[in-house]
Amino acid sequence: MATNSNSAFVLPAKPRRALRLTLIISAVAAFTIATCIPAIGGIEIDLGAIARNWRNGAEKVAQLMQPNFAFLPRTWAPMLETLQMALVGAVIAAFISVPVTLWAAAPTNPNTVMRGAVRTVINVIRAVPDLVYATVLVAMLGVGALPGVVTLVLFNLGVVVKLVSEAIDSGDHRYMEAGRAAGGTQFQINRATALPQVWPLFTNQWLYALELNVRISAILGIVGAGGIGRLLDERRGFYAYSDVSVIILEILVVVIAIELLSNLLRRRLV
Repeated sequence: MATNSNSAFVLPAKPRRALRLTLIISAVAAFTIATCIPAIGGIEIDLGAIARNWRNGAEKVAQLMQPNFAFLPRTWAPMLETLQMALVGAVIAAFISVPVTLWAAAPTNPNTVMRGAVRTVINVIRAVPDLVYATVLVAMLGVGALPGVVTLVLFNLGVVVKLVSEAIDSGDHRYMEAGRAAGGTQFQINRATALPQVWPLFTNQWLYALELNVRISAILGIVGAGGIGRLLDERRGFYAYSDVSVIILEILVVVIAIELLSNLLRRRLV
């Protein structure tokens, strides 16, 4: 068949979806505006209050821009307690998360009833905010680091088990089928085939949980769960914003250092 060398391939015109996109954006904008109208049950956003009180916010920002570095030595012990809480919570959660994750994933736990019960418990744990856990545990166990550690363990369990079990569910598990064909029990299959495959996932999530713990434990102290957060709340209560600024800077430096260390370990271990 002869072809014309001068002819050119013409791509079909891209379908125009401008009308559909406009309708979607308009619907989202209308719904957002409606949720800001108190008369129809929306939340009240007082933009006038922001305009009237901007000077107060500017003054606080100006105070935060003048850190009192002489206060820094007083923050070392609470920051050390925060780091200890983060590490202990991550390690305890790491040990508990291994069997719980295997129970929550379908390929590693064919028992539907048991798997559903484990997933329900994990979903309940994840549904409760960490500050709620800390508040209740402080009332039960008293002020200090213990309620903070327990809160971090629960928080880490919810995150690690959820993410790793879903990754196991979505993976290819032909190696497990080979183990079943060879007559292995589920425990033997999980130990010999599943765990070696998911160790990198566990390691990645444990390091991620450690990063989160440093951030969260700094906040838990505000409700009495130990760490640098207690000192932060104390200085804020005395309106010592220059001291608050030092604490914020210290938390920032520690979080960045933990993240860099975590990335280094992740590259070596994962």
